[in-house]
Amino acid sequence: MNNNYLPSDYLPIIVQFLLAAGFIGGTMIVTHLIGPSRKSKLKDDPFECGIESVGDARTPISVKYFLVAILFVLFDVEVIFMYPWAVNFKQLGMFGFVEMLLFMVLLLSGFYYIIRKGVLNWED
Repeated sequence: MNNNYLPSDYLPIIVQFLLAAGFIGGTMIVTHLIGPSRKSKLKDDPFECGIESVGDARTPISVKYFLVAILFVLFDVEVIFMYPWAVNFKQLGMFGFVEMLLFMVLLLSGFYYIIRKGVLNWED
């Protein structure tokens, strides 16, 4: 295997990086120049999703919000493991199929557990 890379081999990557950086910089400059610039106290107030900022920023948040977020990440990452399996399905044969069945049983049993525990119920 020949690993003698020349600087010219990196030219497409460098050109793409420069074009992307130029597009970002150019877009920022153009929008700053042609965009409206009206300063006011109301416009400069911080806001979140169109909701007026009122009260303390340290308001307690329900732990259910964090549980749902963690469960989403957990199940999302586990679904990512299915892509390489699907790509190599024929090469893995019956052994790979049984492994994925076991993986799915464990995954769905965990999902069944969180449903039975009521983690996804927001009404409580």
